[in-house]
Amino acid sequence: MIRRCQDLSEAMLSKSILDSAGIESFLTDENLVRINSFYSRVIGGMRLLVRGEDAETAKQLLGQETLEKFDVDGVGEDQQPRCPRCHSLDASFDELDKRVAYGGVLFAGVPVQTLNEYWKCNSCGNTWEEHGHSAKP
Repeated sequence: MIRRCQDLSEAMLSKSILDSAGIESFLTDENLVRINSFYSRVIGGMRLLVRGEDAETAKQLLGQETLEKFDVDGVGEDQQPRCPRCHSLDASFDELDKRVAYGGVLFAGVPVQTLNEYWKCNSCGNTWEEHGHSAKP
């Protein structure tokens, strides 16, 4: 096991990085999380597994720094947002309001999908809108 992933998107991205490098990998509990993402926190997330001889290479690939700028074929240059508070590049667009969705599962048995439209820093937890102003301190 080289990584635990709470979100399906994180798990699939990690797996695709390894697949593109020719490293065979497996996700455990993927189907359970696909059925109901609330269970991911209960079971400790999905586990990403590789063969023992590939473990060190896989860890190095997944541990690479996020690029600030990169070229996208047919689109041009793209830039990864930087957190306005800590300046980390470890940020993602957080569209689903997970507290409301998980609350719906707990109380009604059905996920309630409400959307946020802000970036979230995975390093310090800061959130901000697209144009760079902080949404929450």
